[in-house]
Amino acid sequence: MAAPKITVIGTGYLGATHAAAMAELGFQVLGLDVVPEKIEMLGAGRVPMYEPGLEEILRRHVAGLPGSSGRLSFTTSYAEAAEFGDVHFICVNTPQKHGEYAADMSYVDAAVESLAPHLARPALVVGKSTVPVGSAARLAARIAELAPAGQEVELAWNPEFLREGFAVEDTLHPDRIVVGVTSERAEKLLREVYAGPVAEGSPFLVTDLPTAELVKTAANAFLSTKISFINAMAEICEAAGGDVAKLAEAIGHDDRIGRKFLRAGIGFGGGCLPKDIRAFMARAGELGADQALTFLREVDSINMRRRAHMVELTREAVGGAVLGTRIAVLGASFKPDSDDVRDSPALNVAGQLHLQGAQVTVYDPKGMENARAVFPTLGYAPSALEAVRGADAVLHLTEWREFRELDPEVLGEAVAHRRMLDGRNTLDPALWREAGWSYRALGRPTA
Repeated sequence: MAAPKITVIGTGYLGATHAAAMAELGFQVLGLDVVPEKIEMLGAGRVPMYEPGLEEILRRHVAGLPGSSGRLSFTTSYAEAAEFGDVHFICVNTPQKHGEYAADMSYVDAAVESLAPHLARPALVVGKSTVPVGSAARLAARIAELAPAGQEVELAWNPEFLREGFAVEDTLHPDRIVVGVTSERAEKLLREVYAGPVAEGSPFLVTDLPTAELVKTAANAFLSTKISFINAMAEICEAAGGDVAKLAEAIGHDDRIGRKFLRAGIGFGGGCLPKDIRAFMARAGELGADQALTFLREVDSINMRRRAHMVELTREAVGGAVLGTRIAVLGASFKPDSDDVRDSPALNVAGQLHLQGAQVTVYDPKGMENARAVFPTLGYAPSALEAVRGADAVLHLTEWREFRELDPEVLGEAVAHRRMLDGRNTLDPALWREAGWSYRALGRPTA
């Protein structure tokens, strides 16, 4: 039997990665987006975001490019996608609703409403977007109403677990594959799609639809809680004169706790964790189970407090007020190896300092263009050295490897005052202090 043909609806961060990875796994793939400029860009073998390794695998497979396999092409036509595909992955965005905690399902709904009326033969629609639990059952009913093939079109849910900066690796070699299905046929088809990773040892977990929808939000709620826990400990360490880095190292040796996500700092941001935990709280409320997730409100609150605390530390470092001071900010993206500045703690801190009258100059290895689009009033420099020139304080806010490798002596020659505030706890305090810098980090002793 011929391998199933795959379509990917939505070619943003998740969709572009999934489409390229499916082609890499040997499938014929058609990516669809309603934004013609995005389709044009991908069709030329370029990606609209920075993600290590993604452009390389895209170029290996996009039809029409020299030396490509030709397995990957793109369209803006739902009719063409329905005609082409046996398995349709929905990879559109579910942002936070404006002025609410709930997830905005309009893009997912639009994808289903646009695709289903063209599904005239047996097909499997697979949701990958992060959605409120219960959405899959509602969408399955809608597909049954709209699709000419009726019951021959099924819906499954297959949450994504991509980490920005490692998305290609996470798609080709996932640490688990979760599929929520309602039939053996759907399970068999998804086993075929993921046969490569499963053969390499990726666990394949089969669940019902609600469980599959909950897995991603539960995972993100747990990770957020772990980050906020160590940041709460940083607040206690500051009050008690302890060292949160040593504390984290000590508790991390307990394999029930583990070391990952235990680095105190200015907290989490990005396009997933903040909006996913808020949407989870909102959905729990709709289900009458809001008390189960009230702790996430505090997780969110601790996280947002870290940004304000970083601003406060900066004020202290420069003598009580930032008005008229020059502040250098190293980092704009919400995490390293990404150009994503959505809800970036680094940019948020830079913006707050700017609003309080500081002259702020930002440098980030990949996120400058996106940062400038969000905060055009901040200053931007082409290098770390240029960013710190004449600075009264330097803030390290995104833990890029480039920043860990900076020479404190060279930077020290360029600044007005050797003051380093490490918002990510990843620089070596001894190294900076030896070079004559005053070094402060969240939750750590001042000397």
